[in-house]
Order: sequence, then C-alpha cells, then structure tokens
Amino acid sequence: MKIVGIIPARYGAMRLPGKVLAHIAGKPMIQHVYQRASQAQSLDELLVATDDEHIAQVVRDFGGQAVMTSPEHKSGSDRIAEVAEDLECDVVVNIQGDEPLIKPAAIDALVEPFATIPDLRMSTLATRLEDCSNHLKPSVVKVVVDKEGFALYFSRAPIPYFRLDTCPEWPDNRPRQHPQSGLWPLWHLGLYAYTRTTLLWLSSLPQTPLEVTEGLEQLRALENGCPIKVIEVKYQGISVDTPEDLELVRRIMEEE
Repeated sequence: MKIVGIIPARYGAMRLPGKVLAHIAGKPMIQHVYQRASQAQSLDELLVATDDEHIAQVVRDFGGQAVMTSPEHKSGSDRIAEVAEDLECDVVVNIQGDEPLIKPAAIDALVEPFATIPDLRMSTLATRLEDCSNHLKPSVVKVVVDKEGFALYFSRAPIPYFRLDTCPEWPDNRPRQHPQSGLWPLWHLGLYAYTRTTLLWLSSLPQTPLEVTEGLEQLRALENGCPIKVIEVKYQGISVDTPEDLELVRRIMEEE
C-alpha cells in the first residue's frame, strides 16, 4: 500500500494572507509543516500543492517537492485531488499547511486503520475537548461518532447537547463527561486520509447543503454516504488562522 501525504498551501488565506510563508523560529511555516510531516513513518512520499509560485519556490529551496495547482479550488481537499489525479498511490493524506506543530505520530495514527479495516474509505482525527468554553465555540468543530467509531455528524454547534437534568453545566471550565454514559465531547482535528479513489470521487461532487451551511467540507462525504472513521488521539495541534495564533506558535517554538 503506497501512501502519499499532500500539504495544500494557498497564498490567499482570508484572515491571514500568505501565512504559510510567515517566519517562525527562522523558518517559513510551510517548512516546519513539511519537515515534521516527513518524519511520519507511514508516508512514502510528501508533496506541497499550491497555487502560488513563490510558495512553490520556497518549498523547493528547502528541498521539498511542490506541485502547482489551479487557484480556483474552494477547499484543500479539492486542491490535493488535482495532484492525486496524476499519482499512483492507494491512500492520500491531507496535511494542513497551517499547523507547524504537527506531530508525525498523529499522521501515523490517521493512516493505521487502512491496514486493519477492510474497505475503509476515509479517516480523520479527534481529541477530547478540554473545557466547556471550547465546546461552545463555533470555531471549534465537534464530532459525534457511532459505536464503531464512525462519524455521525460534524458541527460548529455544541454537540452532543447535554440536557441540564442529566448533566449539569461544566464547572470552572474543567473537563466534563456525561455522568451516566462516560461520554466525552470530541474536538475534530482537520487531518484526513482517503483512498485515492474516494478523494477523486468526492472532489467530483458538488457542494452539499449541510457542507455549505456549516462551512465544513467533510460533511460532503457524509451527505453522500461515505463513512468516516474517527480516531481518537491525545494530540492537539494549533491551526494558525490569526496573528494571535501566529504569535502563540512563535512563543512555543522559541521555548522549545
């Protein structure tokens, strides 16, 4: 089974344009992502998919592989699908270009189920929510799963909803689980792995109503009947979406 990691990296991010080129501890962000991802034992190849020649040249300058793509793509999955069309591989891993603290072990955990679950088409990661405030934030995407660990739904809303008569509000923002079922709310992490066939199929489909409503591309898969295996991990990355996120990551790396 050949597994290829692809990092979508567009220049025109809405809230922080050019963020993948922002310098952190002496290196552009995309270099941190690439070098950390390249340490994952499960990947046979690693590429950057970008719509910007400057980004592509920066990647080539530090020894990485870059592929130019159309600037018209509406999601990272659509961008990597363009690259995957010309690849011979079994599984494609979508690695976010704005997570410079990505852990190689998280990528390996994402890919592992493809070796053990027959006919698996798609997987993603989630971690336990650490406090009540994150459960309520629309910027924090939540996921609920079935008994086999497959996604039932993703939402920016606080799901599952804990009825106050069975689960009081979380005190002091401390971790809280349902007192009867032991259920923890799960925070969805934006890493995906797909079979190549599934990725190309998804990219050929139009956006779906729930996908547009929630602004979550993974709902396109669920709305079209594609199961998504959710792997729970302890890893919690930091996506750089704002100047404040960038400064936080810089401080963390300086301390390291």
